[in-house]
Amino acid sequence: MTVVELPDVVPIFPLSGALLLPRGVLPLNIFEPRYLTMIKDALQGKKMIGVIQPLGPNATVEDPPVYPHGCIGLIREYQETDDGRILIAVEGLSRFRILEELTCTTPYRQVLTSYQDFESDQNQNSFVDLNLRSHFLDALGKYLIGRGLAIDHETVADLQDEALINSLAMTCPFGPAEKQALLENISLDERANTMIALMNFALAEANAKNKTPKH
Repeated sequence: MTVVELPDVVPIFPLSGALLLPRGVLPLNIFEPRYLTMIKDALQGKKMIGVIQPLGPNATVEDPPVYPHGCIGLIREYQETDDGRILIAVEGLSRFRILEELTCTTPYRQVLTSYQDFESDQNQNSFVDLNLRSHFLDALGKYLIGRGLAIDHETVADLQDEALINSLAMTCPFGPAEKQALLENISLDERANTMIALMNFALAEANAKNKTPKH
């Protein structure tokens, strides 16, 4: 895989509940004027934006505090709609740590970043051991059954470990804090174990609710 030169200064798109991971693809619907400007500016440059979550209960204010870690992504797809929105697909490149939020004249926020904590993010094809993959698939199967869904064994068998674990981490309906924990897991093994714990907890919680007597 070609290593991409990553910028020190990154425009950020705060979005609660959004998780972007290296080599994952996140579709985004952009409609707020300042972020429309951000996307258009990014397309004139390196085509990169940072996806990051607002921190805590202030997520709905105009410029909320954000978590210290996010993920920079490359805009791979772009489409303007008749009603003025922009639809994009962002491919994750590397996670980053915010060193400083910059004072800038753009309507969107920009931060100075470091990628030092995540130097392995541009390496492709990470794997977990067979035992951990087996535990992960077992937890996934039970989690899906608990939600009235079935596992597609053929699709799962074709996916390498990183694609399987990261795509599910991005799409499963976990809360913002859980999504951030998955982002900050350094290794794929750690993320797989966190996913197992989250799926087991969600299943146990659903089972407990089902057993609660109704009055």
